Amino acid sequence: MQIQDLPYPDPGVPDTRSGPRFLWWLGRNQLGGQLKALAWGLLHFVAVSVLPFCVGLAVQSVIDHSGTRLALTGALMVLCGACIALGEAMLHRAAVTNWITAAARVQQLLARRTAQLGSALTRRVAAGEVVAVSTGDVERIGWFVEGMSRFTAAAVTVVLVCVGLVVYQPALGVIVAVGVPVLAVAVLPLLPRATRRADFQREKAGRATELASDTVAGLRVLRGIGGEELFLDRYRRASQEVRRAAVRSARMWSLISAIQVLLPGLLMIAVVWRGVQLARDGRITVGELVTVYSAVMLLTYPLRHFEEIAMAYSFSRPSARRTARVLSLERAMDSDGSRAAEVPSGDLYDPVTGLLAPAGRLTAVVCGDPDAAGLLAERLGGHASERGAEVLVGGVPRNSSVVLGGVPLDDLPLDSARTAVLVQDKDPVLLSGSLRELLDVPASGLVSAAAALAAAQCGDVLDALAQGSLDAGDPMDARITERGRSLSGGQRQRLALARSLITDPEVLVLDEPTSAVDSHTEARIADGVRALRAGRTTVVLTSSPLLLDQADRVVLVHDGEVVAVGVHRDLVRDEPRYRAVVTRETDEEAAAEAAAQAALGGVTVDDEAVLDGVLEEIEETA
Repeated sequence: MQIQDLPYPDPGVPDTRSGPRFLWWLGRNQLGGQLKALAWGLLHFVAVSVLPFCVGLAVQSVIDHSGTRLALTGALMVLCGACIALGEAMLHRAAVTNWITAAARVQQLLARRTAQLGSALTRRVAAGEVVAVSTGDVERIGWFVEGMSRFTAAAVTVVLVCVGLVVYQPALGVIVAVGVPVLAVAVLPLLPRATRRADFQREKAGRATELASDTVAGLRVLRGIGGEELFLDRYRRASQEVRRAAVRSARMWSLISAIQVLLPGLLMIAVVWRGVQLARDGRITVGELVTVYSAVMLLTYPLRHFEEIAMAYSFSRPSARRTARVLSLERAMDSDGSRAAEVPSGDLYDPVTGLLAPAGRLTAVVCGDPDAAGLLAERLGGHASERGAEVLVGGVPRNSSVVLGGVPLDDLPLDSARTAVLVQDKDPVLLSGSLRELLDVPASGLVSAAAALAAAQCGDVLDALAQGSLDAGDPMDARITERGRSLSGGQRQRLALARSLITDPEVLVLDEPTSAVDSHTEARIADGVRALRAGRTTVVLTSSPLLLDQADRVVLVHDGEVVAVGVHRDLVRDEPRYRAVVTRETDEEAAAEAAAQAALGGVTVDDEAVLDGVLEEIEETA
């Protein structure tokens, strides 16, 4: 695989049972690139290792006054130099290719998993951890994959040099053959502690990243309440914890590096001391001594890759573990589905809560708990966070999948389910770009951008965008900053609503679509959505009386199940739990109203002015 071939047509199915298994899977999927890098690495390292033999031969040729051998040795050195240059250049090219393609594979896997899980991802994994995995962790994993081929080439070279020295000069070669393995394994006892410190540093860094992400996301609110300094202090403390953890980790790695310098030096001293004795006794020539000395000196070059791969593994293992944990998250339903691709139509029914949204009508759902409302919205769109279980419906066990027109959404392919049911989250995200690009989404083509913007009451938004982009003659070409930060909360909410309306899905689920707009705008939005979605199934999770009054059918969900169905006015009059959520009625107000109803013989009162009059009569009577 070359860089120009990215992205992968199919990144594969990763082994997410553990971090090391994930790294092994990643390496196996790049076997061709690893072998290519290994071949170039062997050429480079072997050519470097042959140089000492060339130097020794050259010295001995001078001593023996052999010009022919000196010329041949010079030619061999030139050839080694060419192989070193070629091998290093191509090794770097192949290794960096392995790094980039491994990182791209991991990022592609993360992007696909994020798209499959949707908003359920951040309910199960902190957003800061997802950011850390997709940035720093990906780089560390790529570093380890890239270093494997160079380490393997270095290890093979070290073995070949040791064997060659034993054959070339056994008296000194045995010392090198025994000493080099000791050098290679000398730092192993320190690696567990270094790994733990690296893990601790990455954990602290992940927490700091999560804190920074949350602070930036809520910066507008923090400034409004004057709390930015408080969170800055928290981030400073978290940053200092990361710094201290990094210093402790660096100390351990500096100790390992010092050992990697000290021990080869001691080995070189031992070889020179023994070689001088042998040369004095005439058992070896000066050229052989120079050859062995140069070989030991150059062995420190491939041996450095032992330290590098140990460091790369120590840093990449926790990164791989976090990545595997994110990639192991599964959807509540199979992305491929068990049915053929289709877009069903009809009533939307949730067997868990008993919620029924008739086809072609506007259904409003009231939940006392906003978090429960968000989970219900996800379920209605087939985005449940956890796998469903069988529930009893009418005494019959049935799967808890939401059903659209008699077809369980869990049985449909993911694309079909999302085409059939579109869910707009309570905190929609606006991507940067022009307004035209924002509204360029897959749609039926039956709803124009102008109609959707008008229904969502985006006239003032268009004016604001036109004033902020003087170079854009058409408001549709005006630029929207990242996440729409240049717009107010209500403006972002209305643009997101317009985007959803343009899509014109079979079923549209809106979770608190007007929570950030004023009551007058909210009333106009309610009329616009009702008119534009006529004949289409729309489910709105809200507690706004203005939206509830426009609904054909209002459903009250309490403690995870439907407890009341009707229209807004009837439910306000007859259902205390509904009234408590919609009117924000306190316990004291509910007690006073109950007393008023009891005094009137059970007649319910839904008009505030009448209620005040009745209470005054009760007080006068008392």
